[in-house]
Amino acid sequence: MQGDICKEVFYIQKGGVRLSVVNEAGKEAMVAVLGPGDFFGEGCLAGQPLRIGTATAIAPTTALLIEKKEMIRALHAEHAFSDRFITYMLSRNIQVEEDLVDQLFNSSEKRLARTLLLLARYGKEDKPHGVLPKVSQEVLAEMIGTTRSRVNFSMNKFKKLGFVKYNGGLQINTSLLNVVLHD
Repeated sequence: MQGDICKEVFYIQKGGVRLSVVNEAGKEAMVAVLGPGDFFGEGCLAGQPLRIGTATAIAPTTALLIEKKEMIRALHAEHAFSDRFITYMLSRNIQVEEDLVDQLFNSSEKRLARTLLLLARYGKEDKPHGVLPKVSQEVLAEMIGTTRSRVNFSMNKFKKLGFVKYNGGLQINTSLLNVVLHD
């Protein structure tokens, strides 16, 4: 929880987690949605005394809790693990930068298309993709910084164009990438 003492790192083994922050006025912003193979809470390794956000499971989730002391030991002693963690952190930093650019310069429709592709793990060769975990239009709206009605409008448009379909879950057609790439 935001404001809790920051003393461990978590590794998501299965499921999904939403990271969010709340400002003094009570406004909540979603920072990231993480899935299997992702870490969170790593701020403790850099001396962050309190958590700056809240992690909430968005599906049945199993996460490994790694005490700060053990994580530091593993990073120093286990080179393969250290390399994997550093690669992960650099990838996540790139993702945060891309999210910021997306928020600043792209339309809500383009941000939605990109978010759906990211949630479907598009481009992750070692990850299954195509079917999204259950996520509401309200959550999608929070993620891209728009209204639920705008998400609903765009989702109906994507469905009509064959980019998405509902068949026991939300399925993403990789042709949705055309929305992201089109200027």
